[in-house]
Amino acid sequence: MAFAIASGKGGMGKTTSTLALGMALATEYDVTVVAADTGMANLLFHAGLADVDTTLHDVLLSDDPAPVSAAVYEQFGMKVVPCGTSLTDFKAADPARLRHAVAELAADTDVLLLDSPAALDSKSAVLPIVLADRIIVVLEPTIPALSDALKVQEYARSYSTGTAGVLFNKVRDEAGIDRITEQAERYFDGPTLATVPASEHARAARRAGKPLLAHAPESTAADAYRTAAATIDVRAGESGAVADRFRSAVIPKSP
Repeated sequence: MAFAIASGKGGMGKTTSTLALGMALATEYDVTVVAADTGMANLLFHAGLADVDTTLHDVLLSDDPAPVSAAVYEQFGMKVVPCGTSLTDFKAADPARLRHAVAELAADTDVLLLDSPAALDSKSAVLPIVLADRIIVVLEPTIPALSDALKVQEYARSYSTGTAGVLFNKVRDEAGIDRITEQAERYFDGPTLATVPASEHARAARRAGKPLLAHAPESTAADAYRTAAATIDVRAGESGAVADRFRSAVIPKSP
């Protein structure tokens, strides 16, 4: 089962959420996390992989690409595939190759989490949503963020990618969040997975180069992510069949 962790704008906490959900799900499933944001990747910093030699960029090269296995690292109880931050490597990478890389990864894992770009303005940005079985929408409880997230869901629908649920992040108004989630459930196809409070622990985890659940496992934010992971409907499937679907997926010519 492949999930694209998506949002309509940057700064919503997608990468923090991807790794937190990955660690929580890894207590029950074999989990692989992929930094599918090939243009603005920062997952390698969050996962303590800033100094690795091989990243997803190397796998996506048109000429002499690295094998997918060379970019897979065992970290915090899950497999992590980081992407580099070099603009030169990004330009040299072929986003169409992501389909085959994801197919190979899917054949060897139970749950695949794709940390996706925030905007739908390029082929590399929309591919994770097109390839995924379902999206997990991460957003802050604001009107602009809700509006942008609904656009992401509408795009996912157009490629028959469902919505696994909505994760409200950086929640500061605990008294008013219930009203917002009730409204949101009228418009989103999936349930509210959890409401994650704004947390200094999340910021400290980023600075430490660790996922939140590794840096502050007893924090209220970490508890919220575990609640979200327990709420996600992970439908068991034959990994080989999932991989075959990725290989035959239609790559959009434009977003």
